[in-house]
Amino acid sequence: MAALPRLFEPMALRGVTLKNRIVVAPMCQYSAVDGHATEWHLAHHGRFALGGVGLTILEATGVTAAGRITPGCLGIYDDGHVEGLSRIVDLYHAHGSAAGIQLGHAGRKASTRRPWDGAGPLDPDGREPPWPTLAPSALPAVEGWHTPKALTKAEIAEIVDAFALAAKRADRAGFDVIEIHGAHGYLAHTFMSPLSNTRTDEYGGSLANRMRFPLEVVEAIAAVWPQDKPLFYRASVTDNAEGGLTVEDTVALARELKARRVDVIDCSSGGIAGSVSLQMVLPKPGFQVPLAEAVREGAGIATMAVGMITEPELAEEILQSDKADLIAIAREFLSDGAWPYRAAEALGHPDPFAVLPQQYAFYLRRRAQSAKS
Repeated sequence: MAALPRLFEPMALRGVTLKNRIVVAPMCQYSAVDGHATEWHLAHHGRFALGGVGLTILEATGVTAAGRITPGCLGIYDDGHVEGLSRIVDLYHAHGSAAGIQLGHAGRKASTRRPWDGAGPLDPDGREPPWPTLAPSALPAVEGWHTPKALTKAEIAEIVDAFALAAKRADRAGFDVIEIHGAHGYLAHTFMSPLSNTRTDEYGGSLANRMRFPLEVVEAIAAVWPQDKPLFYRASVTDNAEGGLTVEDTVALARELKARRVDVIDCSSGGIAGSVSLQMVLPKPGFQVPLAEAVREGAGIATMAVGMITEPELAEEILQSDKADLIAIAREFLSDGAWPYRAAEALGHPDPFAVLPQQYAFYLRRRAQSAKS
């Protein structure tokens, strides 16, 4: 019998075993109502649950109402949000997949319109009024955008507490994994980046000070999140900008995160918008994989590779070369909800039909048999 492709090898993380290394990356749907999941979310995630993935991480979910990116973003800042989220978790568990949630606070990128409404800050005269935004420093994300309020120490502590409360709700909803959003110009990333953090107190200046907020968030979550459930952290490994966050900075952060029981670093990049001159990075398949490899080697921690990984052969090569431990795929799943089945066929899985639920596998096996006869 053919060997099992690495992509389909299980991965044990604390008390959770993923049935394969395929992860559906968070994709904002902007379709929540007052933070509540809707029927859209159930339909959206039902496709992935049937597709045979090892883990899905729900979209960025606000730990406070003001921490949502748009008025249509999911929230977990109220006990009433738990029921709708638990229905999504149940979908995945019914088909042997793990369910994760990305906890975040959008910081100075909050209070914006949905992308199909033009993105950018909410219109004060619009049907959905804007709300005050918060950041480590009073610097807008983009020239001409709203200026956020610089957080006081008391307000920082309140947000840290909100992350912990959100983690408790995530556990009640049945999630297997929490991913903390520390990337893409949202709050934790803006504390890390010297381009967005100009504070002169213990939360700014040196790298040790700039990483204080994300570490406090991790410590608060770790104190309430069950020990047998893993923690992920999504990082913008580099700002790709002069004077910004470097790979070495993130390796140092990853070491500290590992010491605080984070199990996997989800390695992305960029997101600090503004007037800085960004170094051009040409997006191409696997363009962020070197970041996952650098963090994996530098911090001795498992990593997840992201970024235009659409072909099974590339995903398998990344794992076989020990550049990362998990493969996160986003938009490709929107056009191919059964991507794991396609990957199993392409990589010579000994039984590609076994990747799918038996209700689908039965018909596909029959189709294959008919094609041979």
